[in-house]
Amino acid sequence: MASSLRLEEPSAFVGRWQATLSGHNDTAETRSLQDKPSNTCLVELAPNQTLGAGADCLGAWLSEAPIGWFPEPDGISITGKEGSRIAFFSRQRNGVYTQTLTAGLLITLERTAQ
Repeated sequence: MASSLRLEEPSAFVGRWQATLSGHNDTAETRSLQDKPSNTCLVELAPNQTLGAGADCLGAWLSEAPIGWFPEPDGISITGKEGSRIAFFSRQRNGVYTQTLTAGLLITLERTAQ
């Protein structure tokens, strides 16, 4: 029997998220020390399912500029100007999502305190 994941309402994702770019073998401790502007940024997931502040920073790590987002049962998809998915952040645990880039680097999206 197949199991299904529940699709969260978009409102569950609205708000500020910290995006961190790291190597795949970095530990949680080394990630917390990465405070260079090129390694971390705050990204706003807006209620109208567009990306607000921080979209340019996140876009520097992706194949194209991110414009929008939408929830999926097992993560968050980021869309480009054509509306197609350019990145998928897989749910790791509540409030933490990751995307592995082709270069082997890892982007972690973590919900910030509201």
